[in-house]
Amino acid sequence: MCDQMPLSNDPIQGYSRRQFITTALAGAGVLAAGPELLSAAEGKKRKGAAKGQTAKGAATDIVTLGSTGIKTTRLAQGTGWNGSGRSSAHSRLGEKAFAELVRHSIDEGIAFVDTADLYGTMPYVGTALKGVPQDKYIVMSKIWPRKEYWNSPSGGAKEEVDRFRKELNRDVLDICLIHCMMDANWPKEFERIRDELSELKQKGIVRAIGVSCHDQEALKVAATHPWTDVVLARINNIGKGAQMDLPPAEVAPVLKQARANGKVVFGMKLFGAGALTKPEQKDASLKYVFQNQLVDAVTIGMMQPKEVDDTIQRVTKALKA
Repeated sequence: MCDQMPLSNDPIQGYSRRQFITTALAGAGVLAAGPELLSAAEGKKRKGAAKGQTAKGAATDIVTLGSTGIKTTRLAQGTGWNGSGRSSAHSRLGEKAFAELVRHSIDEGIAFVDTADLYGTMPYVGTALKGVPQDKYIVMSKIWPRKEYWNSPSGGAKEEVDRFRKELNRDVLDICLIHCMMDANWPKEFERIRDELSELKQKGIVRAIGVSCHDQEALKVAATHPWTDVVLARINNIGKGAQMDLPPAEVAPVLKQARANGKVVFGMKLFGAGALTKPEQKDASLKYVFQNQLVDAVTIGMMQPKEVDDTIQRVTKALKA
């Protein structure tokens, strides 16, 4: 999987651990925040408010995710572009380049990392953020529940979550989803996974639970099911041809219903998994999703530091529009 030599125990080569932690946390604006996250953008906003200025919001603002109590940024660093079989474009960057990408996201104020067993990037995330206090960013991961050539699921969630926490170097997994629900029968089909995730949540090992959906009927169930805390759904302004199986006009009402029901909704495929490459296409998608209040936050698989910077600016622009 990894085509480069592993990093040393110090997560930054040629860069001291103290320098890394100071820079990362200062960039994220959380050095003096205590247990509550505070992004760089939020810090600027508070200073502006003291001077009588106002701000409508930014990609790196800290928001509370529904009734879960989890606080994080509106933008997550995705780590599974073109992912399959515990491999993805992100894992294929190699450990060193991946670490530099994730650290840059943290430096720029993103306090949310989205990963999954499918992507092959959880150990990379654990290495990249080793030394950063666990309460300064959140991680969402996903259990692939089906037997594949690369995966033999336990049938539940306990073994998987235990491994995830080890790979991520985290005591608690903030959000854990059942990955890629494809029909309305998922609550029954994956009942054992649900039950074990519920038990882990009760014990405080997982903070919030839910599903990612790649099917409209699965999404409709997730929007109303009492078990679901979090729904990860495909949404952009294009629909078919941009990694969605239905027009956005059919998906949007379900997302609004989910939020009205108290679910946390995360958007994915906002850039159509690479189908929307022009600046005006990206801006139109972000504007559609945020102005219609369809999501609490979005995950975008930025592949380079310059893409991180560009996406932060575009999300902030859409929020302020």
